[in-house]
Amino acid sequence: MLKFKKRLCLTVCAGIIATNSITTSAAENVDTRPNILFILADDLGKEWVSAYGAEDINTPNIDKLAKQGIKFDNAWSNPQCTPSRVSLITGQYPNQHGWVNHWDTPRWGQAYLDWQQNQSMAKVLQSAGYATAAAGKWQVNDFRIEPEAMSKHGFDDYAMWTGYEAGNKASSKRYWDPYIHTKKGSKTYKDQFSEDIFSDFLLSFIDANKQQPWFAYYAMNLPHSPFTTTPHKTKVKSKLAKHIAMVEYADFILAKMVERLEEMGEKDNTIIIWTTDNGSTKGIVGTLNGRKVKGGKMLTKENGINSPFIVSSPGLIPTGIVSEVLVDFTDLLPTFADLANANIPKHYALDGQSFAPYLLAKQGDGNRKSILSMGGKSKAKVSAKGVENSYVFRDRVIRNKRYKLYVSASPTLGFDKLVDLKNDPEEKINLIDCADVAVQAAKAELIAIARSLPNKDKDPKYRKRQALSWDKPVTVKSQTWKK
Repeated sequence: MLKFKKRLCLTVCAGIIATNSITTSAAENVDTRPNILFILADDLGKEWVSAYGAEDINTPNIDKLAKQGIKFDNAWSNPQCTPSRVSLITGQYPNQHGWVNHWDTPRWGQAYLDWQQNQSMAKVLQSAGYATAAAGKWQVNDFRIEPEAMSKHGFDDYAMWTGYEAGNKASSKRYWDPYIHTKKGSKTYKDQFSEDIFSDFLLSFIDANKQQPWFAYYAMNLPHSPFTTTPHKTKVKSKLAKHIAMVEYADFILAKMVERLEEMGEKDNTIIIWTTDNGSTKGIVGTLNGRKVKGGKMLTKENGINSPFIVSSPGLIPTGIVSEVLVDFTDLLPTFADLANANIPKHYALDGQSFAPYLLAKQGDGNRKSILSMGGKSKAKVSAKGVENSYVFRDRVIRNKRYKLYVSASPTLGFDKLVDLKNDPEEKINLIDCADVAVQAAKAELIAIARSLPNKDKDPKYRKRQALSWDKPVTVKSQTWKK
């Protein structure tokens, strides 16, 4: 782990006791490890962030964050909500943690993120002396039957949208009149906007915990559908206009967080990571560097998984950098552990690799030669054993800094497509049968990585519970789950 220096402060105290004036000195160790603010937007591709070349919107505060830090061009999430979120929490790929498919626990029941069988980023930081808090979207536990799930996952405090709880219409509200779960229980916050509640909650938590390093996980609802008005734009009507308003409000919330950190004296020692869980909602089209880009959510194309990813902390990390370093969501847990000088338990099986040395300018490049994403063409079923993934080996994509390989979902390995991302950003040309020597070398390299992975993917790990009254069979497009 990276070692952070502790400075020794001498505090001189003067006091009057009776008529005598005395001076005492005390040595106090001050913990200078950085605070970590991790902000995760929901369903937002690069085509809606002007720092990346989006032309149909202006996001000045995200852009400012990028100028004051490192803007990554090659950071991969997964193409759906749950695979991305569980990967960043556990430091594992979906083929290891089993959540290759989006599974909305409060709505569909059965599988849940079991704190006894899954590792946790928050637990690692908490065990290292960090105050930990979460706000926003969780969705992988049902707080009706697991009201203390967030605490058990390692968060000291929390304010979470519950997810859409089956049979509880109030919980469908994630923006206006939101239904939010805290240590006091779940309730509707009438006439309020959720992002205001979440951001205020985290800022209050930070203010109350300034005497120790802290980790704040802010999983925004914005700009996920349903498309809505915002406190700044209450009269927008069309889906596109609402989407733009929602992204602009996410940009505003970032500015609010940064300004308050400055006021509290916490900004200089805080590393801010701003990213998104997957591409934009399908049907939303934005202009990116002169070309039209459709929302890529649920796709393993670059518009579905190559997320805007910005890390900023002037004074701690370099500024004004546009980086080609390879990063994926499994890297967050080991990176945060490095920054926090935290010990990762030996039984934690990690896929991720720390990029903290790169952030701190101790290395000129990252440690990765390739990154992986999966969870696009996936199905799940409920059997007597519980929730299982339908494929023995699910589809995935693997890339180096230039080439990207599509691996098919099947009982045996299949390689469907190879693209040159440098010359073909829209991934239109399949080079899988190209005879060029350099292309063949890249293909061989990526195929070798694919073949090195386990040949059977795991199912979600959880203690099976009895079915509840609100558990229902669910059909989502072509994906069917049966009980």
